[in-house]
Amino acid sequence: MSSRDAVLVLNCGSSSVKSALFAMDRPGSRLLSAAIERVATPQAQLRVEGDGGEHDERVDAPDHDAAIEQLLRRIEVHAPRMRVRAAGHRVVHGGPDCDCPVRITAALEARLRELIPLAPLHLPHNLAGIAAIGTRRPDLLQVACFDTAFHAGLPRVARLTGLPRELEGEGIRRYGFHGLSCEYVLEELRTREGSAAARGRIVIAHLGNGASMTAVRDGRGVETSMGFSTLAGLLMGTRCGDLDPGIVLYLLQARGMSGETLEDLLYRRSGLLGVSGMSRNMEDLLQRQELAEVREAIELFCYRARSHLGALVTVLGGLDRLVFTGGIGAQAPEIRERIAAELEFLGVAIDGERNRAQQRTISPPGAAVTVQAFPTDEETIIASHTQRLTGSEEESHHA
Repeated sequence: MSSRDAVLVLNCGSSSVKSALFAMDRPGSRLLSAAIERVATPQAQLRVEGDGGEHDERVDAPDHDAAIEQLLRRIEVHAPRMRVRAAGHRVVHGGPDCDCPVRITAALEARLRELIPLAPLHLPHNLAGIAAIGTRRPDLLQVACFDTAFHAGLPRVARLTGLPRELEGEGIRRYGFHGLSCEYVLEELRTREGSAAARGRIVIAHLGNGASMTAVRDGRGVETSMGFSTLAGLLMGTRCGDLDPGIVLYLLQARGMSGETLEDLLYRRSGLLGVSGMSRNMEDLLQRQELAEVREAIELFCYRARSHLGALVTVLGGLDRLVFTGGIGAQAPEIRERIAAELEFLGVAIDGERNRAQQRTISPPGAAVTVQAFPTDEETIIASHTQRLTGSEEESHHA
């Protein structure tokens, strides 16, 4: 049997590492998926999906480096005849200069290392994936696809922070994240429902361990809940979301908290985990609602989501479509229902039966706002960008 050219995609998140192989000659054609969820916990779980069906097993993945190594080994075992021609990576933060997918170079890696303080939960893992591929396959073209790139066209007023103007020249501005997820949602709407579906006033609610909402008008992002870093906006698995800067000053000055301790507090010990005192995982929390702290954490998550949704609708001047995606958004009907429960005045309504049945459209027929829920697929977008850039590189070499 002859080998087949493929693109490898790595998506290293804050609590998971996902990988996939896509056919080089057929954009969007997924050949194999492999993912490890709940990295750095005793419950780390590997799932491989391909022509041979699904395979699940518990794995030892004490950190992201170990998880990446496990995935690369499994891909070699399950797809021995795939000839990987290029690798595409989700890179959470591209800073002010990276507004489109680019070939990874030593200079780019160095620049991304400088940006680690802006995304300490993600960039180290993104860079670990790049390094792992570079060590195993130094000949391979690697492509960085940035979560911030979708938001590069935000209106200037939405990028400003309110800090002195000279700080903007140092890159201190609002960026926005989950852009690859937004790209996928819009492409999915165009593919399934026609180009008109991706126009109009849309809010994309990417709810997972990391969570953000983005307002889209006529296919372009105009506002988003995250900002300079991945801390801002909604309550998340271990991140606090919006926080009065005075609290940070108090912890630094009055409590003598170090910068490192403060970073750990805001990024790793807050959010659902901090408020519940139990878990960062919404699925776990929904099963323990007899505990007052757990109920409070869930309600705060939903309250923050409603609050930000209202603000985004104001920016849009109304709402035509609300799309829930991400691990929580696509898979937790109770959370969707609780977020939408008090939004009837915006035209947002959820059909309980459709919602619990996990249908794609969960608003009632004839509703003023179309409400939908479906999984995101950042890997498909990354593969598409990587295939396109690989083709451009090959054309330039042959020119």
